[in-house]
Amino acid sequence: MKKPSLFAKAFLSISLLTILVSATPLNDDPPSKNETILRYVGAMLEQGHYSPKKIDDNFSKEIFSEFLKRLDPSKRILLEKDVAKLRKYETTIDDEIHGSPLAFFAAADEIYKNRIVEAEEIYKNYIEKPFEFTKDDVLELDADKVDFASNDSERKERWRKYLKWQTLDRYLDAQETQEKNKDKKDFVVKSDQELEKEARAKVKKAMDKYFDRLRNKFDENQRFAMLVNTITNEMDPHTDFFPPVEKRSFDERLSGRFFGIGALLQQEDDKIKIKSVTTGGPAWKSGEIQANDFIVKVAQATGEAEDITGYTTDDAVKLIRGAEGSEVKVTVQKPDGTLKTVSMIRAELKLDETFARSVIINSGKHKIGLIDLPAFYADFQRPQAARCSQDVAKEVARLKAEGVEGIILDIRDNGGGSLQEVVNMVGLFIKTGPVVQIRDRAGRPSQMGDNDPSVLYDGPLVVMVNERSASASEIFASAIQDYKRGVVVGSSSTFGKGTVQRAFPVGGNGTGSGAGDLGAVHLTLQKYYRVDGGATQLKGVESDIVLPGLYEAYKVREKDSPNALVWDEMPKASYQTWTYAPDLAVLQQKNQERLSTNDVFKQIKDNTNVLADNRRTARSLEIQKYKAQQKEVRDISTKVRNLTQLKDDLSVANLSSDLEAINSDSLKKDRNDFWVKYLKKDVYLGETLNIMNDVIQQKGMALKN
Repeated sequence: MKKPSLFAKAFLSISLLTILVSATPLNDDPPSKNETILRYVGAMLEQGHYSPKKIDDNFSKEIFSEFLKRLDPSKRILLEKDVAKLRKYETTIDDEIHGSPLAFFAAADEIYKNRIVEAEEIYKNYIEKPFEFTKDDVLELDADKVDFASNDSERKERWRKYLKWQTLDRYLDAQETQEKNKDKKDFVVKSDQELEKEARAKVKKAMDKYFDRLRNKFDENQRFAMLVNTITNEMDPHTDFFPPVEKRSFDERLSGRFFGIGALLQQEDDKIKIKSVTTGGPAWKSGEIQANDFIVKVAQATGEAEDITGYTTDDAVKLIRGAEGSEVKVTVQKPDGTLKTVSMIRAELKLDETFARSVIINSGKHKIGLIDLPAFYADFQRPQAARCSQDVAKEVARLKAEGVEGIILDIRDNGGGSLQEVVNMVGLFIKTGPVVQIRDRAGRPSQMGDNDPSVLYDGPLVVMVNERSASASEIFASAIQDYKRGVVVGSSSTFGKGTVQRAFPVGGNGTGSGAGDLGAVHLTLQKYYRVDGGATQLKGVESDIVLPGLYEAYKVREKDSPNALVWDEMPKASYQTWTYAPDLAVLQQKNQERLSTNDVFKQIKDNTNVLADNRRTARSLEIQKYKAQQKEVRDISTKVRNLTQLKDDLSVANLSSDLEAINSDSLKKDRNDFWVKYLKKDVYLGETLNIMNDVIQQKGMALKN
């Protein structure tokens, strides 16, 4: 009999434990939905997490502080006395996780709902009166530097400054627009008083929309999910709780498959507008939905219609999408004001940019293929569905048929995905050997590797990464680096996520996507390690040739999270490095020689450091000082944007075999043209092509296939 895997054992133990916990309340009353969720989640964390923190009074204190911070991140809603009133729960949250009646959330939520009503009244009072921009108020943007307001007067003052800042920003935009257009025929020049009034009106519209969303979307269920996520994230940044609709959205991103109505949406004020309808999709087939309609309500097959006024497009999409073949009812408002409710059956939507795609680049010296891979996608529910390793293999074969002399694999901004897919993909470029090492919470090691001695592509290979390349991307980059199979080019290091998560159901039987009727927890069960023994956790993968990234200064990596798991290592695996490995020292030297005459990447680094520091800088609300500060930021932002764009376009072209499909759909063509245009101007790709030219020219690295 086949023995159960470690993952299967973990799943069985967690499932059995949560059933036991949910069945044994600490009092005679049956647990509420929220209490059930909390007990399920607490049991999972304690019994299944790779490195669980003890859920005790100290843990409770951390959750207390962090939840209130997440509930009111700007500290313009709650007061110090609210925090003081809730302080009695500071050391009881752990007891609630272990089965005590849920009291903290109910108390905090009641206070929050009351304070939201008060805050809305405050903003409405201030926004009706003109602001004085000659007074030198200072607005602190870093909420970590201030406490909750000590009284209502201080809270009102924070709202006044915030609204003044928002109005000042729009007022100056209007002044600049007027200055540029004042000499044009029929342009109406307005007084400063009129411009200020119009600016306030725009702020009011934005704030109305904000509070509408708090009322209509950020409801009690959303706030409770925030509390549960505060608890899961205290274990590590990647252990998350997903309510059912959020879990479906996560699965869609991972699989690359979406089921909806086939309409492109955009936000217009507080409404969701249909920008275009996809030919052949459910909306198009209905004959009832056209571009410029507004979606006002969404209902599932048997549920009540939900008013989506004030929703973001992301929130609206989550309601409109759903399971394949399921029914969704959309109420649209026509341009003439009439309402129409249309029932549709969701169908699969395919977006090419969610899957692997390739282009040909003429570097001036060599013909290079580039494969863009946005995620390590796989649909776990459909064995025959798209797999990134298979798609990349197809792109490699097509590029070889085009006679490319080198391949660049672009995994910038690739947040990861399937562990098995990354192993399969590394196997396209090496003979055999381990790809990743894994260790579970008991310290038991295992390996995943490639057992197929065939190599699909044995020519020059360069992997592009940045600081947002994470998880499976880091496994791929590190394996290519450790095997000396190719050259990793990009940020000083990748993101640094070296942990493995699995979905476990909360409530229900958990069949299908891993979500129960109450949601799912993505639980960190394991850590993975490079074949050289080092973890990618925290440190990420250091590029062989560093081109400073645009986001390095913004503290977005794993190491910038206070709850990140530690870096460690395990014994080195047994593997054979690539026979035709390029000489990195020579490549690095040539790169430095080029950059010594062109300091574009140093300038990008210096200027993004300034922009990152500016985000944490207090703002003067005196108009002249504010204008000077904004001009500096705008000038630097423009400079960075210009620095990232090459003066001379690269020669980038779609494969001829792709053109018919691209040109068959105007939306598909627009998206493709945007991508190709971006690549042509990409300064990072420009230097990567220089590096690839150097790799090709090294002895032994000519294409042999």
